[in-house]
Amino acid sequence: MKPLVSIIMGSTSDLPVMEKACQFLEEMEIPFEVNALSAHRTPSEVSDFAHNAHLRGVKVIIAGAGMAAALPGVIAAETPLPVIGVPIKGSVLEGLDATFSIMQMPPGIPVATVAINGAQNAAVLAMQIMATGDEAMQQKVVAYKQGLKGKIVKANEELSKLEYRFKV
Repeated sequence: MKPLVSIIMGSTSDLPVMEKACQFLEEMEIPFEVNALSAHRTPSEVSDFAHNAHLRGVKVIIAGAGMAAALPGVIAAETPLPVIGVPIKGSVLEGLDATFSIMQMPPGIPVATVAINGAQNAAVLAMQIMATGDEAMQQKVVAYKQGLKGKIVKANEELSKLEYRFKV
């Protein structure tokens, strides 16, 4: 089985955040891989990865990075695949530095950017991107979104049972 999504992080210290993407893809039965690559410490490996990911069948890359957050942009510069950046909180700027670094890419080198520590949303977006050309995956997206709606309906049912003296 070949990975459709590649999850990359600058360091294994980012795994607690990026694991949310792994868990979502696992739940959706979407093949994925996980690796640590550093734009600053292993630049040639990052370049090799970016150049070859599409040749291995990868469809979308999710790249998490904190602080200077160069990894998503460096990958995006060297791959034809869509890259989704996950800014990771970890510095004195609470992840805003990473967010701005990932968002502010030059023309022609886009990186879709999710919320700080938003790895699960990155995985959802990866699935939605791939689903545009895959009817079975599109049905998974529809079912997932319906499940989200069901959670809110259930939550409102529970809230209606709360009893307060002034609740009407």
